[in-house]
Amino acid sequence: MKYPKFYIGPMSKNVVDAIIEFTEETGNKIGFIPSRRQVEFSGGYVNNWTTEEFSKYVNGRVLIERDHGGAGQGYVEDDGVGSFQADAEYLDIIHIDPWKKYPELNVGIEETLHNMNMIYDINPKVLFEVGTEEAIRKFTPNELNELLKAASEFDFFDNIKYAVVQSGVGLDLGKRVNTGNFDLDRLKEFIDVCKYWSILSKEHNGDYLTNEDIKVRFEAGLDSLNIAPEFGQLETLCYLEHMDDIEDYYKICYDSKRWEKWVDGDFVPEDNKEELIKICGHYVLSDKKFLDIKPNIDDTIKLKIKTKLGDLFSV
Repeated sequence: MKYPKFYIGPMSKNVVDAIIEFTEETGNKIGFIPSRRQVEFSGGYVNNWTTEEFSKYVNGRVLIERDHGGAGQGYVEDDGVGSFQADAEYLDIIHIDPWKKYPELNVGIEETLHNMNMIYDINPKVLFEVGTEEAIRKFTPNELNELLKAASEFDFFDNIKYAVVQSGVGLDLGKRVNTGNFDLDRLKEFIDVCKYWSILSKEHNGDYLTNEDIKVRFEAGLDSLNIAPEFGQLETLCYLEHMDDIEDYYKICYDSKRWEKWVDGDFVPEDNKEELIKICGHYVLSDKKFLDIKPNIDDTIKLKIKTKLGDLFSV
């Protein structure tokens, strides 16, 4: 099976529908990467979907991979077990990511192996992604090699499809830019580790990259790239373009508090209303208050999303 070059966050129902339509119209493969906050066994902020409901809605038309599954990755502090149990039943791939809660290498490896073993016992056909992005824990190629070496002792090793590779970049949703210092040599070292273990390489935080940025990565041997907030912000910008008054949208976004982690301490919401909406507008698209004021432009939004997807596949 050929796996997708691009995995996209299901930021909204419009994004999900546009991606499904695009794959059916073009034959290009794309994967969904729902986070625990977006789609969860108890419901998430994207269309209020549970893991089961989202899986049944997609209905096998697009590959679904849990993004950042594990302890402390949802809205509440937990061990992630309930989420993993649902993922094992309904999703195709699960990203095992305990590194936010367990950043120490040996402990994180132990948690990774424990979680994979538990999930494998539930569903021996489910696939895995291991490692994490730089914003959660900075890895070295040698540390990734240690993780894969430890996993190679277990039956579930053959189910590891992806390992996360790092190149020194991150995201700034406020400025809508890819940040950090891209290190091509470092990326190649990570890719070499993946090739040694016959595992596909995947980089996170592929948002706001130019086509040339993406081309350089794939030419270096990268197999897949994750992109998420950029698609949510694309939809948010469409709504702003079609609203004469943004005050209600601003109030919904402000009350959500989803903007807080993306801004500096000197950020003044009242003086930056449109900026605040651009940062977190996609988090509230299923909020009943937003649905009451939402412009009827779904077709316009889906067309813009498909255009962006077409641009990605031109690389």
